[in-house]
Amino acid sequence: MSTRVALVGGTGKLGRVIRAVVEDDPDFELVAVLGSSSSLDEIDGADLVVDATSPIVSIDVVRAAIERGANLLVGTSGWSEERIARIRPLVDDAGTGAVFVPNFSLGSVVGSALAAAAASLFPSIEIVEAHRETKVDSPSGTAVRTAELIAAARARTGPVEAPHIDQRARGQQVASVPIHSLRRPGVVARQEVVLSGPGESLTIVHDTVEPALAYAPGIRLALPAARDARGVVVGLDAFVDLQLRHRSTRPAEGLREDAPSGQVARTSEV
Repeated sequence: MSTRVALVGGTGKLGRVIRAVVEDDPDFELVAVLGSSSSLDEIDGADLVVDATSPIVSIDVVRAAIERGANLLVGTSGWSEERIARIRPLVDDAGTGAVFVPNFSLGSVVGSALAAAAASLFPSIEIVEAHRETKVDSPSGTAVRTAELIAAARARTGPVEAPHIDQRARGQQVASVPIHSLRRPGVVARQEVVLSGPGESLTIVHDTVEPALAYAPGIRLALPAARDARGVVVGLDAFVDLQLRHRSTRPAEGLREDAPSGQVARTSEV
């Protein structure tokens, strides 16, 4: 039996990509496509509600789906950990599942994971993200998620160094990480994470060039995960085995903390 899907925001850029993926998957049946003039009552009867709207509308979509006992896949930007925390008890009480995906691009997921894996090794970390001029929110959901992952990786190391953060030109701090947002024509989506330490820097860059091609694999991965989810899950990385490990503290350079007494063990693990 196929999963009945209601797609909210199906006429937008991301919505059109999601719609094509759903219609191409025999395990899912698209029963409703909602636009800006639609009533949320049109999601009635759906097993899975997919949200590809805007940050302002998204909260209403999420609440409507929870009230109806439907699972959720949220692709709308703007859902920080703080905002998601307010939704967790509602999802838990309803006994449903909600998956929040800031970015469906697998390359973006890898880039953010690499930044988190290296985060404890560099005292200074900043994010520069760019999107087309029509994107209404900033910083982007991807940048917020990346900053939150960096902060989690530095839980024992402490906040990043961000001098002169009181100056507006230094960007908006998210989880102590300065984020600089560009909104300009001629770009789809780009994120740079610049990690700096004494005498060196590392820049991790991800570019989205063609959204339909970049997002489709991640959407295919997220749909069954959201259908089967229980509770709140954040990030496509929850369903991708990246085999990356980060360390929030380090022993002496290149040594493992778990080396047997009297032995020196080298490690290349980040």
